[in-house]
Amino acid sequence: MGWLFYTDGRVKSYADEKVEIARLCTFEGDTRKTELVKACKVGSTWYAAARVTNLDGTPVEDATYMTDPDGSITFGAVFLTRYDDGCWGYKDMEESAGPNESRAPLGLIELLSDLKDPDSYAQDWAAIPDYEEGDKIRLATPVTLTDGSTCQIVTATHYRRGRQKRRCYRIEETGGLVRLSKASLAGSELLSSAKGAASPVLAEYLAGRE
Repeated sequence: MGWLFYTDGRVKSYADEKVEIARLCTFEGDTRKTELVKACKVGSTWYAAARVTNLDGTPVEDATYMTDPDGSITFGAVFLTRYDDGCWGYKDMEESAGPNESRAPLGLIELLSDLKDPDSYAQDWAAIPDYEEGDKIRLATPVTLTDGSTCQIVTATHYRRGRQKRRCYRIEETGGLVRLSKASLAGSELLSSAKGAASPVLAEYLAGRE
């Protein structure tokens, strides 16, 4: 989708923008409804967590997101914004569609449902390593961010959702966080291991226990 600009002057301030983002993330159709959970602005970009539920109470089935225990899914929406000749405009995208955005606050990321990995996107599942916390990785193909930059070297880390740890990756150049599907990790290589980085003695000890 391209840029959409408002020429009626209804959006002039941060407060106006937040109201409009909430409106864009709120919808009720014949079978489902979507409601804003949280929105925040970093630079000129708005990030939103939006929850989708079925009106009849049945679990939401989605090709991109895992269904949460309460039957809903919560997806991440990104709104690039700018003013042009006094008119506010936005370009929206859903996080899994790409390009990926890496400046969403951790508190918002923690609200999002887990991503599925459609088989059609992966060339060889057996070639996807199970990286550990702190492992530094080089992706086979650079990931493009919404500002046009790319990242290829990332470090495995995590965020918390409730009591569970969820995997994400820290970008080497900027320190920003991204959620990567297994398809994005296909063909990647380990540059340095978290085990080996601790100390030679600890690395030798851990190697002997494997």
